[in-house]
Amino acid sequence: MSEPAGIELGLDTFGDVTRDRSGALISGAQAIRNVVDQAVLADEVGLSFFGVGEHHRPEFAVSSPEMVLAAAAARTTRIHLGTAVTVLSSDDPVRVYERFATLDAISSGRAEVILGRGSFIESFPLFGFDLRDYEALFDEKLELFSRLLDEKPVTWQGTTRASLDEADVYPKTEAGLRAWVGVGGTPESVVRAARHGYGLMLAIIGGPAARFRSFVDLYHRSLASFERESLPIGVHSPGHVADTDQQAWDEAYPGFEAMNNTIGRERGWPTYSRMRFQHDVGPEGALYVGSPETVARKIAETVRALGIQRFDMKFSTGTLSHEKMMRSIELYGTRVAPLVRELLP
Repeated sequence: MSEPAGIELGLDTFGDVTRDRSGALISGAQAIRNVVDQAVLADEVGLSFFGVGEHHRPEFAVSSPEMVLAAAAARTTRIHLGTAVTVLSSDDPVRVYERFATLDAISSGRAEVILGRGSFIESFPLFGFDLRDYEALFDEKLELFSRLLDEKPVTWQGTTRASLDEADVYPKTEAGLRAWVGVGGTPESVVRAARHGYGLMLAIIGGPAARFRSFVDLYHRSLASFERESLPIGVHSPGHVADTDQQAWDEAYPGFEAMNNTIGRERGWPTYSRMRFQHDVGPEGALYVGSPETVARKIAETVRALGIQRFDMKFSTGTLSHEKMMRSIELYGTRVAPLVRELLP
């Protein structure tokens, strides 16, 4: 199965703890094994990328995505494997580089890393970081990681970790490591990604994709001002594919409701409703939920509106079962991808 010319199609998951056929929650261990099986299927249907998020809370099973990706690398042959995202602020850039360089070796050059500050903050107190340093932690560590990507001895000094003096890190990759910055909605983050030479991954989880056009334009202008060559832009958005629109909506809604209300209680969001869900799956919403035809048209519209090079659908949300996610992956690779190709000359 080939992909649409000019656009890579990928998948993202946070390793949600789902329910089995009896309605009981599965174990975190089973959820992790399911994620590996999902990556294998994504490879089999010809998709470009499979991303695994990092979280440290009960709804998500994956706290060490590189370990899961290494298991997937051993069972796949072509698909690129990476994070969605690595919370760099509460990690160490040297260790992150070493882990991904190791994954790149295991996968024969298929590793990617998407770096972010993280919309969840559980990792900061867990690993001993002060949230008052939220901005400084990411700024400094992102700058250091960009130097490590050159794979040469690094001299660096900052305020959030020990300084480095001609430090070298291993293993070296065979062809370099592809790296992105995940951006949720601030112009400063867009400029920072361009300044350090990272690809831009836009997390669009609310509203129409077209409203992010100003960020795309800002990224291009910033790359030019920093005299950097053109770099890829991608979009990460939630979705689910089933044989018909109604089936996809009915399958996906309980998971979206459960996840939005769980997080919403912590953040003061209004109760999530079916009416809100139906708006979100429509033209003005950020959910790519429906039949292969519906999802393909919406992806194509996003590609045209933003001029992106990759679209990653977050196919796991809340308690949606493993079986339904596997069917979604199958349809995404075998039906959605060819339709997007037809829609995008």
